Amino acid sequence: MLPPSIHSFTQSPIHSLLSPHGRLLSLHQPQVMGILNLTPDSFFAASRVVSEHDLLARAEAMLKAGAAVLDLGAYSTRPGADDISEAEETQRLLPAIEALRKEFPQAFLSADTFRANVAAAAVAAGADLVNDVGGGTLDKEMFATVGRLRVPYVLMHLRGTPQTMSKLTHYEDDLVLTLLRYFRDGLAVLRQAGAVDIVLDPGFGFAKTAAQSHELLRRLPELQALGLPLLAGLSRKRMVYGPLGLAPEAALNGTTALHMVALRGGARLLRVHDVAEAHQTIQLFANTFPIGQ
Repeated sequence: MLPPSIHSFTQSPIHSLLSPHGRLLSLHQPQVMGILNLTPDSFFAASRVVSEHDLLARAEAMLKAGAAVLDLGAYSTRPGADDISEAEETQRLLPAIEALRKEFPQAFLSADTFRANVAAAAVAAGADLVNDVGGGTLDKEMFATVGRLRVPYVLMHLRGTPQTMSKLTHYEDDLVLTLLRYFRDGLAVLRQAGAVDIVLDPGFGFAKTAAQSHELLRRLPELQALGLPLLAGLSRKRMVYGPLGLAPEAALNGTTALHMVALRGGARLLRVHDVAEAHQTIQLFANTFPIGQ
């Protein structure tokens, strides 16, 4: 196991993500991915979009506050969330992508889906990135699809499904070693399929207890052994509010604290509900630890 270094975040190679539509996202400095939930049952109620007007207003506010990516999800992946059909997910997602692409033509849009057909339709509608919580495990066609489309892809670690993952938190082997093997195997298949511009997401809270998520955050530098940018999605999750005895609505300050830990560990994308606060955290991080110094 690689020893973590407090300076390992300065050693990561510089990456950029090139959309099949020609938009470029530089990860020379860490960036913010703003969450737009098109679902009625996401765990943080304040993140739910209720209309197209609401969608456009939230997106504009996020972009002005410093979001480099807007992540649109139409299938709730909170623990125990209800399953919905591919058709319903598509009906929620595509109009939102089309509306945002028309209103904000230069915005870098992410489709949060584990279904290959939904991903392909989202890219055709203008999405620049596929953010797959299933890491290819929930749809065997996903890797081939992102390879064929040559669309940037977030490979996340998950066991089971959103409906079963909370019961799959026992790991026979070391947690980080398990993730390294998972990513190594997934990357081999993705590269064989022609995929490019891959981001790794350790999946905080997905088939992991709060304690395991904190261990993973502490050992995040070890995942840099794979030489790819890391995404940290921990905004207002149980690993934040649980130890503090709070609800998600009161977990902003704790989220900000852990965002700084994630940045110290090498995260290049923060997936967040609160864009302005995350952007300010990145600015202070960059001022304190300039890249290359």
